[in-house]
Amino acid sequence: MFNFITFKEEGRLAEIRLNKPPYNVLDIPMMEEINLALDKVQKNESNLNVLAITAEGEKAFSAGVDVADHTADKVDKMINVFHGIFRRLEKLSIVTVAGVKGAALGGGCELALGCDLIVAAENAKFGQPEIKLAVYPPIAITYLSTIVGLKRAFEIVILGENFSAVDAKSMGLVNQVMPLEGFDNSFSSFLKKFEVLSGSALRVTKKAFKKASNLSFETTLKEVETIYLRELMTLNDANEGLNSFLEKRKPVWSHK
Repeated sequence: MFNFITFKEEGRLAEIRLNKPPYNVLDIPMMEEINLALDKVQKNESNLNVLAITAEGEKAFSAGVDVADHTADKVDKMINVFHGIFRRLEKLSIVTVAGVKGAALGGGCELALGCDLIVAAENAKFGQPEIKLAVYPPIAITYLSTIVGLKRAFEIVILGENFSAVDAKSMGLVNQVMPLEGFDNSFSSFLKKFEVLSGSALRVTKKAFKKASNLSFETTLKEVETIYLRELMTLNDANEGLNSFLEKRKPVWSHK
């Protein structure tokens, strides 16, 4: 059924595994498959306790959304499909955990942010480099302030620099850092902690946390999306940044 991901349900665990190594770049067809898998999880979540989102290979969890899908002729569809992942994640009542090895950059970092918990290997690195192409990451802007605080979130997005798994843990973005050697086994042991708990209690507890966070995800994301599509993507520099990446050259900014 799936060409770019693998999906399985075993006992009370579901897993979506990105399967386009080495970089697991998220293009529209792959993201559509993630949405289909999430729909399957939602239909069966009364029988599940936890969803893990992982990736094949050690080089990258995901290097982000395909830059070719950001161009004017595709960006509306890309945003709709990509943000559909997070709208589905937000609706899930079960615990969601990202298992990150290697680079989680741009949309890859956002995919991890969309999960309730992040467990990272020692070689993981995170970052939102979009500003270097004169665009911004709507999902990261929506989530980051509540996770790491407003000023740290602004720094991450506005500078576009990468940071290590250890730094991510120190700022509260990552829950646990594990050795790369044996990571899959250690991550499986972590997930088993949820499998032995009451699924109904987990769902109600997650609901309480969502209420306590007071995050109007849908309202905030809609506003951030509108600015992205109707203001940012009309800038000369946004198009220059994307084109320069695709053409493998340095951008020439007009600052307009």
